[in-house]
Amino acid sequence: MNSLIRPIRQSDNPIIAAIIRDTLTEFGANHPGTVYYDTTTDALYELFKKEKAVYNIAELDGKVVGGGGIYPTDGLPPDTCELVKMYLLPEARGTGLGKSLIERSIETAREMGFTKIYLETMPELSQALKVYARFGFTYLEAPLGNSGHTGCKLWMMKEI
Repeated sequence: MNSLIRPIRQSDNPIIAAIIRDTLTEFGANHPGTVYYDTTTDALYELFKKEKAVYNIAELDGKVVGGGGIYPTDGLPPDTCELVKMYLLPEARGTGLGKSLIERSIETAREMGFTKIYLETMPELSQALKVYARFGFTYLEAPLGNSGHTGCKLWMMKEI
């Protein structure tokens, strides 16, 4: 298998939006107040043009199979970014691509001067919760920042 992680392109927008929504549906996490209903999900290339925002696409044998990135979410402390929109198709899980996406995001955040990475997730995404814990993310009591994703009921943080 040939895997690649690269920056998002405008042509990726409909593909990654479908992956995000299909994955949330797969895990029964397609709730209101999540990225499933967020209109920016259809325009990630444009959303990640913001300063200190980076989104990477994962490919497997030339096919887009997922993505993930970091974003300076409104309301977060200046030293904190958010790990966002980490989704992989079933065929890409267990290949190391998710780990590579998270490692790339952490390294990028560090290079940009962030000292903490925050994330919001849901209990339904139990596989992801285990991965985040292995990376050293720990649970918080309440959300930070103003992501607008009120459907996320779990919040985690990692010092980098």
